[in-house]
This record gives sequence, structure tokens and C-alpha cells, in this order.
Amino acid sequence: MTGRSSEKHALQSLSGVGPQLAEKLGRINISKPEDLLFHLPLRYQDKTHITAISDLVPGNSSVIMGQIQGCDIRFGKRRSLLISVGDDSGSILLRFFHFSRNQQSSFREGAWIQCFGEPRRGTHSLEIAHPEYQIFSDQTKPLLEESLTPVYPTTEGVGPTVIRKLVNQAVSNHIGHLIDILPENIRQEFGLMPLEQALKMTHHPPADADTKALVAGTHPCQQRLALEEMLAHYLALSRIKKYRKKESAPAFSLSGTSWKTLKDSLGYQLTSAQRRVVDEIFKDIHSSVPVLRLVQGDVGSGKTVVAAAAALQAIDDGYQVALMAPTELLAEQHRQTFTQWFDDLGFKTQWLTGKLPVAQRRMALETIANGEANMVIGTHALFQQQVEFHKLGLMIVDEQHRFGVEQRLALRSKGNATDSHSADQVPHQIIMSATPIPRSLAMILYADLDVSSIDELPPGRKPVRTVVIPDTRREEVTSRIRDICDSGQQVYWVCPLVEESDKLQAQAATQTATSLQQQLPEIRVALIHGKLKPSQKDAIMERFNEGEIDLLVATTVIEVGVNVPNASLMIIENAERLGLSQLHQLRGRVGRGSDQASCVLVYQPPLGNLAKERLSLMRETDDGFKIAQKDLEQRGPGELLGTRQTGLAQMKIADLARDRQLIPTIEKISQELYQHHPELITPIVSRWMSQSEQYANV
Repeated sequence: MTGRSSEKHALQSLSGVGPQLAEKLGRINISKPEDLLFHLPLRYQDKTHITAISDLVPGNSSVIMGQIQGCDIRFGKRRSLLISVGDDSGSILLRFFHFSRNQQSSFREGAWIQCFGEPRRGTHSLEIAHPEYQIFSDQTKPLLEESLTPVYPTTEGVGPTVIRKLVNQAVSNHIGHLIDILPENIRQEFGLMPLEQALKMTHHPPADADTKALVAGTHPCQQRLALEEMLAHYLALSRIKKYRKKESAPAFSLSGTSWKTLKDSLGYQLTSAQRRVVDEIFKDIHSSVPVLRLVQGDVGSGKTVVAAAAALQAIDDGYQVALMAPTELLAEQHRQTFTQWFDDLGFKTQWLTGKLPVAQRRMALETIANGEANMVIGTHALFQQQVEFHKLGLMIVDEQHRFGVEQRLALRSKGNATDSHSADQVPHQIIMSATPIPRSLAMILYADLDVSSIDELPPGRKPVRTVVIPDTRREEVTSRIRDICDSGQQVYWVCPLVEESDKLQAQAATQTATSLQQQLPEIRVALIHGKLKPSQKDAIMERFNEGEIDLLVATTVIEVGVNVPNASLMIIENAERLGLSQLHQLRGRVGRGSDQASCVLVYQPPLGNLAKERLSLMRETDDGFKIAQKDLEQRGPGELLGTRQTGLAQMKIADLARDRQLIPTIEKISQELYQHHPELITPIVSRWMSQSEQYANV
């Protein structure tokens, strides 16, 4: 019997699980009873007590019990059934948008009802939409749960009740067979609860458990599980790092003169932080151990010239360099910069994106394969199957958080050069990010990388003045635009994502551009958004760069990579909708010249508390590391990184912002395991990471 079929058989040993349900559970990586034990609650519902209606808090789901005072159908935008329920302290409305005639008739005036749901503010009073409920003919003892009710992740065709019953079966029948992988001496040293006890409490919190801690995710049972999950991610990536060090990469001689020639021609001195990071990279690439280094630095800190320093060492030794960017706009920016620098040195920069015409693409592939191209710049097209490098020695990946782990591994595999001398070598990798990653995030998600930080801006760069104003003061903003453009400088007006739709975003930006052109007829206005063809975007950005456009209305496509020194004013509309790191990235598009730059954050009142905190912080600081840490705390790692990294950012119970105090313990336990219990590493990784094989076999 194969491993897979035996797992399915094991799952079908649970009551109520047949082949169809087993297949559906497989979609959420449940293939055996043990997987159900680690299918952990997303949150808890507290159905252990009755809350008086007057004590209800909007947003906090609660159980209430009262008498039905009335039942009425309302007709508005949507037909709804409204039930008025009262107790001794007050009244509330229950609202149903989907209901039957029988359901309506069951809500008899004077009957008693117990219901559970999330109260929200309605037009005149609190309301609960589609609550769970039971109706009684007279006042009776409430039907309450003895402990918190866990709410589990579900999948199509498998509802929450089914999942809960299956987890209960697994806890009752299989938890005793579970092996606690962490040795007892480690558990005792760090005060960790036994795994079986932690899982039982997490799935079935006792009646006297600390409810607030469980809801917040800070209960010792949850912290025990969060620690092991974060440890698994850390071990998986640190194992990749150890495997990488067993491979071979070209050891660059550092004897070429191209970098000194370029550095002398720049017209400015590198900052001490840039010099430090260049030294770290040179030490790396002088070795035959493959480098995987993250170079992070704030907007405008000068990461590109640091990347050029490394690239020239590779090219001087006869190797090719590939630079990959997530968007054509950013790739084009790099092409312009590197062509300007490298042409004078006699090196060929080759452009490769998916949008190249067939004939140009064929020629580009030839120059890459025969080694004529020294520096290859492009988008995801660089790691497509038909792209073959002659002698790839260094890869530079910009805005790495936009790429998944799988994509990084795919490009890395391109490093097996065609010449016999280096056929068994892999390229060095340098990754650049203008989104500074807080240490807690980097420690777990980037444990396979060495990290360098350019934590210093070039001298003379003035901080961007940031103001926050309500939408009602738009006239002042347009007046400011007129003054800026009259002085010969340029302006960005950013319309952020309204919904997850390029079409709607483009529509909003189009309307804004039309309105601004009508208000400012003497100013040259242009529009750029995600629905335009790459060639159209490039043409518009070229005109803006050449000073032929005064005011550029844009969506967030200009978030990274756009460098127009003459642009000194950035207006961000609906700024309250954006996260801190994205606001900081956009603000970094101005202040690149010698003039004082400003950023105006326009918001739609009223502001929520979180939005107020975000916009206030933007006004108070331009430190990207502080901003990234606060963004992590407010919105979590998935939002900070822009897109979730394949597999690695999706944790079942750990929260990297909430649980960052566990990091030092995880580092110590990891060292202990590597030194004394290396055989336990694979079981820990496999238990917590569904894609563990992918990260083990690299």
C-alpha cells in the first residue's frame, strides 16, 4: 500500500469520512488524523454566558436572551426581515436578508429567543445580521457552552460544524499517539507546556481558562504551539542555508578596475553605510560559497549603485549578471541606469521582458546564450525555460518580497552555466528591498539569507515634509499644485487601489485626471495606470522624466522604481486606505532632487483609530525601519511584504508581530537541536510545513 493511500485510509477511519470528504479535506492539507490535531482554531466564539443587551460592544460576538417584541419586513435597497428583541436592559434588532415565510411566522411576539452574533451599529440601534438563534415558548434556562467554541479554517464543501466534529474525534482518539518531538530537557529549560496538553487546551479550552488570553492568542498553550511552528519555519530556511554552503559558486578575483572607474565618475561619495555593505558583498563573492544576501535600505539610500559594484566584479571576471524586477516599469528604470553606467565601460546591457516582439526576443536570447550580453535586465521572463545563460555568475533580484520562494529557486537554477569549467556551479544572489524588514520578520521568513542594511541616507537629502489634510480642503491642494508647476517643478497625484480591480482603479484615476485638467487648464496633465500597455507606460514616464508633463496622475504602479528628481510634490488621495510601508514607498518618489519636497496625505473623514495612528506616524517620521515595524504590528507580515510568500508566510497559529518575543528562544532551541538532536529537525519541519519537501530538496 502506498503512503498516500494509507493516509487516506487512516483519515477514512474517522466516523463520517468517506472518499469524497477525504478528497475535500486534502485541499487544506488534511490527509491523516494527526493533521486534524494541527488544524488549529482561527479564533474563538464565547458562548459560555449571556450578555445584557445594554452591555453589548459593537464588533464583539455575544450571546443574548430576550423576548420578541415585534417582527416586520422592511423594503429599501434590499428587502429584509427585522426582529425586535428586548431584555430588562434594552433592545436590539435582528436582521435577515434571506428568509422564508415559515421562518418569518416562527418569530411570534412574546416568545423568548436566545441568539449569538456580532452586533453592529444600525441606523437607530444596534443590529445583529443573521444570528444563530433558538426560539422558546416561555422563559427557560439558557443553553450555554461549557467552554469557548473554536472556529476552524474551512474549505468549499466542508462547513465549520463538520470540521469541529472531526477535530473532536481526532483529539479523543488520536492525540495519545502523538509524539512530542521537542526533547524533555529543552521543554524544561524553556518552560514549555507538553505538546499534548497544549493541543487539548487549544482545541477544548476549559471553562476556567483565561478567555482574554485565548482570544488574543497569548495563552501559554497557544504560545507553545506558535513557538514550535515558528521554529519549523526557521529550521526549514536555515537548513536551505546550510545546503547552499555545500554548493559551489564562482569566486570573483576582485582584481578588475571597472568598479573604481565607475565610482570615480559618479560625482558623489558613497555613504559609510554603502561602503560597509559593498565590503560585506565583496567578502562574500570572493569566496566559492554561494552568496544569498538581502540588501535592505530605505527609499533613496543607494542600493542600486551597491548592486552595480557587485555586478562589475562578476563582469570583470568574464561572468554574466542577471537583474530581475517585479514590474516592467521598475525593470526599465534599471535598464536606463545600468546602460548609462556600463556603456561607457564597454559592457553590453540586454533587455528581456515578456512583451518583446518575437524578432527582438530571439536576438536577445541569442546574445544571452552566447555570452555577448554582460548584464541582463528584465522581469519574470528571465527565468522562463527557453532562457539560457552562457556563464551566469551573479543574480540580483529587486523588491524580493514581490517574488515567491519558488520563483527565487527557479531563477537560481539558471546558474548552471553551459561552459564545462563552471557547469556544476550556482550563481551568487543579491536581493534588494526598499521595504525594510523588521528583525522579527527577517529572522523567521528570511533565515536562509544573510542581511545587510543601508541605514543611512546620502548627505544633503532633505526629509520630505508630510502634511495630513481632509478631502474637504482639495482646493488648497490644487492651488499648491499650480504654485509648484509655475516654479518649474513637477507633481504626482496618486489614486490608490479602491478595490481589487485594475479596471476600477483605472476608472477612478481617469476621473481624477479629467477633473484636475479642468481645474488647472494651463498645466500639462497625464495619466498612468495598470490597464495601459507597457509601451504606453514607458512613453508616459519618459515624457514625465523629460519634463514634458507637469502633473502625473497615477495609480500605485509608481510605488517603486520611479526616479524623477524634478518632482517635488506628492499627493496621495484616500491615504487612509493604504498601509504604512506603501505610503512610505510612494512618498519616496519625491525628494530625489535638491529642492525641498512635500507629501500631502488626503483622507476621507471620519478616520478610524488605526488610520489616525498610521497617518500621524507618517507625519512624524521618515525612518523606514520604524515605519516597517509599526506596519508589521498593525497589519501583519502578509500585508507588509505586499504578497504572501509561497508557503512560508502562511502560519496556522503564530503571528510574527504578536509573537516576536519568542525569537530569542527559537534561536537557542535551534542551536540546541543542530548540536545535539539533528535527527529531530526533519520531523519538526514536516509536521508544520505542508511544502516542507520543496524547501528540503533545494
